Amino acid sequence: MPPHAWQDRPMKTMNTNTSWGWPARLIHWVTAGIVFWTLGLGIYMTNFVADLSDRFFLTQIHKSWGFVVFALAIARVIWLAISRKRPGLPSDTPRWQKTAARTTHWVLYLMIFLMPLSGWIMSAAAPLQDLLNMDNMVFSYFALPDPWVPGVSWVEKAARLVHFWSSIILSVTLLIHIAGVLWHRFVIKDNVLQRMTTG
Repeated sequence: MPPHAWQDRPMKTMNTNTSWGWPARLIHWVTAGIVFWTLGLGIYMTNFVADLSDRFFLTQIHKSWGFVVFALAIARVIWLAISRKRPGLPSDTPRWQKTAARTTHWVLYLMIFLMPLSGWIMSAAAPLQDLLNMDNMVFSYFALPDPWVPGVSWVEKAARLVHFWSSIILSVTLLIHIAGVLWHRFVIKDNVLQRMTTG
């Protein structure tokens, strides 16, 4: 494609068999940015912040952005259902690569739902939260529902375990996903990345 030729092309809204529409691309990149931010914040606040008040403040931010990730995940699924079509890999892609790409995407979808849900359950079921009379606030605008009053310790521990391992699985899957995209861009040199950038 000639330089700047994309500027002369209309922005497509709906997905096609060869390209992602601008809503899908917007949701993808915003979600990616927030996921990296929340993962980094979670690692930082649990491993490098000793002060409890600072950790509480960062935890509230972490939970708020986790809610945004969950909302975006719902929006993504709804938009896929509305748009219906989604571009596949090039026809000459080996079957094992198609299977790997499909599996990676399904794991990513599962994790961006599972991580916020497990984080919310972990916080809502925590006995300490009820002891301190705290709510799970989203950017100080509204509180998330709390079905566990009083808190249930075993639910909190189970959700914490799920949240931890889902963060590991998500991180590894993201690295695989990025490696696959870079492989297509710099080794195979097809338009897989372009479909999610300029469309």
